[in-house]
Amino acid sequence: MENKDWPLWEIFIRSRQGLDHKHVGSLHAADAQMAIENARDVYTRRMEGVSIWAVESKNVHASNPDEAGEFFEPAEDKIYRHPTFYDIPEAIGHM
Repeated sequence: MENKDWPLWEIFIRSRQGLDHKHVGSLHAADAQMAIENARDVYTRRMEGVSIWAVESKNVHASNPDEAGEFFEPAEDKIYRHPTFYDIPEAIGHM
């Protein structure tokens, strides 16, 4: 497989201070192992990462930004999801 035919991979890095992985960029690689190794070389040069995820771009699916209003609108009907819905007992203190 030629370099130009390699699939595109989305790279996510978890930093030393973070608990979540953040998208840092994309790169082309022949397979997952090569994507992770290349991501290490490109995106963690200063030893800032502790974990790398490589996801082939064709496997990432997203909602349509043009439909955001109608897609996220049902959440507004669920007031029980808002933290202000619950009474916090005074014994709990500051939360």
